[in-house]
Amino acid sequence: MSQQIRLASHFDAQAISQVIVAALRESNAQHYSPEIIDQVEKSFSPAAILQLLNQRRMFVATIDQHVVATASLDRDVVRSVFVAPCHQGAGIGKKLMETLESIAIKEGVQRLRVPSSITAEAFYASLGFEKIRDEFHGVERTIIMEKRLGHS
Repeated sequence: MSQQIRLASHFDAQAISQVIVAALRESNAQHYSPEIIDQVEKSFSPAAILQLLNQRRMFVATIDQHVVATASLDRDVVRSVFVAPCHQGAGIGKKLMETLESIAIKEGVQRLRVPSSITAEAFYASLGFEKIRDEFHGVERTIIMEKRLGHS
């Protein structure tokens, strides 16, 4: 199995959307209502992914050239970290986060923030992120987390 982390391109939009929707339905659904999942899914349609590709640096993790995970770096904010359910727990999300942290450090970022779902809070905490506050968008709860980055 050949693993790779690379910048996403517009050719990846459909696969990224599929990974995100699968993760939302199988993983996030345990913490959020079907209405919230449906609403969030619409934000990650292939067309929406194409727009996001123009707004932030989006990365994908691939296994044998198949997209299995995605994450975005928007200056000092990590966004939209999703791993296909069948690959969760295998360290792919951690590798993606290490890649984003490395880039942020090289760019002089001192603190990295992430708006976390309830589902992913423990994952980010295991990587050294600390909860700063809760934000609510209607009934959808987001946990704002932050990590100080070490500079080499």
